[in-house]
Amino acid sequence: MKTALEWKKYYLSPEFRENFIYNKDDLGVSCTDSGTSFKLWSPSADSVTLNLYHEGSGEEAFSHIVMDKEEKGVWHWSTDEKLHGVYYDFTIEIDGEIHDSADPYAYACGVNGRRSMAVDLDLTDPDGWEQDRAPAKGTEQIIYELHVKEFSWDPSGGFPEKYRGKYKAFTCADTTLYNDGVHPTGMKYMKDLGVTHVQIMPSYDYGSVNEEGKDTEFNWGYDPVNYNVPEGSYSTDPAHGEVRIREMKEMIQALHSQGFRVIMDVVYNHTYSLDSWFQRTAPWYFYRVFDDGRISNGSACGNDVASEREMCAKYILESVLYWTEEYHFDGFRFDLMGLLDVELMNRIRNELDSRYGKGEKILFGEPWAAGETAMEGDAVPALKKNMALLDENIGMFCDDTRDAVKGSALKIKRPGFINGARGKEEDIIKSARAWCMPDDSPKTEESGTGIKSPSQVITYVSAHDNQTLWDKLTETMPGADEADRMRLNRMAAALYMTCQGSLFLLSGEEFARTKGGLEDSYNASITLNRLDWEQAWKNRDLVEYYKGLIALRSQLPGLCDKTPHAAERIRDVKKSEGLVSFAVDNCSEEGRDRWDMLRIIYNSSSSVRILPVGDGAWEILCSGEDSSLWRTHNPAGKSIQIEPQSVLVLGRASGDAGTTETEIEETQERQIRWA
Repeated sequence: MKTALEWKKYYLSPEFRENFIYNKDDLGVSCTDSGTSFKLWSPSADSVTLNLYHEGSGEEAFSHIVMDKEEKGVWHWSTDEKLHGVYYDFTIEIDGEIHDSADPYAYACGVNGRRSMAVDLDLTDPDGWEQDRAPAKGTEQIIYELHVKEFSWDPSGGFPEKYRGKYKAFTCADTTLYNDGVHPTGMKYMKDLGVTHVQIMPSYDYGSVNEEGKDTEFNWGYDPVNYNVPEGSYSTDPAHGEVRIREMKEMIQALHSQGFRVIMDVVYNHTYSLDSWFQRTAPWYFYRVFDDGRISNGSACGNDVASEREMCAKYILESVLYWTEEYHFDGFRFDLMGLLDVELMNRIRNELDSRYGKGEKILFGEPWAAGETAMEGDAVPALKKNMALLDENIGMFCDDTRDAVKGSALKIKRPGFINGARGKEEDIIKSARAWCMPDDSPKTEESGTGIKSPSQVITYVSAHDNQTLWDKLTETMPGADEADRMRLNRMAAALYMTCQGSLFLLSGEEFARTKGGLEDSYNASITLNRLDWEQAWKNRDLVEYYKGLIALRSQLPGLCDKTPHAAERIRDVKKSEGLVSFAVDNCSEEGRDRWDMLRIIYNSSSSVRILPVGDGAWEILCSGEDSSLWRTHNPAGKSIQIEPQSVLVLGRASGDAGTTETEIEETQERQIRWA
């Protein structure tokens, strides 16, 4: 067998690229009333045998079929018989070595994904699936990160026992705390909070949980095995491949019906192991190798997928399109997007736009990698420093804002602006502007420039990675009591929710979710990771603060603006140690807004500060204690007092006597430009 480096040289040769790049979109299995067709791309195979089984595990094959080699390295066999529910794998001979492999292009599989399954996808559609539609877009995107199992596993959520930790839990629209009939949990709770997009953590078939194991087995799922198949441990019957498909569709249908769009967390940058279906069918084609023969490991998970190679890029693009078409997903969050290449990300964006409308499907990812990768040729990685090369509707997590607000996610004892760090004021101003600079400014990774508009920025302070916000505050404020941490939690929320960009939060951040200080709980117990719905009601005051902020956000077009000129709205910036203040032009395209100007003040110091706000009928919209003040008339004077460690949001009533003719003309000009 060739070495990894020898395979790399072969795949880069003109001969290989001329003879084995397959451009049709019919790989895998097609199973309909007209018959069943199997196609596998294995360009270096000497022979391929298709093995058919009645079950997804255990028993011996009932049929062995020698497949025909056709053009471009594709092996094919078809029958007039409809083989829905029949399981299969391949026996492949390459360079004298023989091994078995499931189908990397499969849409269904048996328990633990070891065998693929032929499936008539029409038979997996729940009732009403053809009428399923995403809810209309709102003023702002509020993305709520959820793990399927964490969402419903704990008895406090009031979910039926047989559905806890399963896709089916999302079909329960009226759950309450311990079934008390009073305190909403689950779907009702999220709707009341103001969530618009639910981001489901990895729910394709992954390798770290035994689908036949105990209900307490847990992992985040960033270890792909079958990219186009739902994870079986979340289904009520992982042994039958069609069940997981139907139940995932039911989950998405239920989320749509309750007003949520659904984002899928995808991990195309690496596989669970190098002994993957990719490797068994096309050795080393789908993986990066350095020129000295070292295996590329920029993912820190053992391997990097070679997204820049034609057949790999084709696979990823078709996989994304499959999830949107077959499962109705509304967007994708790319794990370690910095390991994928710019050209591929733009291709995905363009294809989604051409099929569904510009920007209709949300697309964003982590603009970093865990280490050096062996990307080939002229391919450019989709890193933060290269965001200017990406489409304006490809977003990125803004770790700069995250770390400026609460402190470094990687250095857990290092504080940020709200919890005692000095010299962060300029970073906070950049965060408010979503790190958005004019196109003619210098573009460097360090300065955060290269961003075209806030449409490319995901503003957040906590996600599944690293400590929860509450645990970070606990770590950096060892002498503080719970009231102090609650105050700073409110400040963190009000700060990032008054920055431009799309808003993202980890589920439970709003009720002071804790994981006992553990930085990464990817394989910790479900009892540590589960959502504690009792905690959500214990800390209802904090939840109400988040709820008020989210509702206020939709009233503030100056912050929701995603256009390239959005940063120009922020002006009259003032800062001193521990204090940041700025104005925001709040006029919308229509020009019919309750407040035409905002004044936002962040006070991280331990003392009361008093600031002048100027002429006009100013109202207090949000304070450090109450985020619902905007619902009533709360007049402010020409100067305002801001309490320690808090955020204050003021709004100037539109058309009040303090607005000059010059300001009116300037506002009209801006409305034309933003339109």
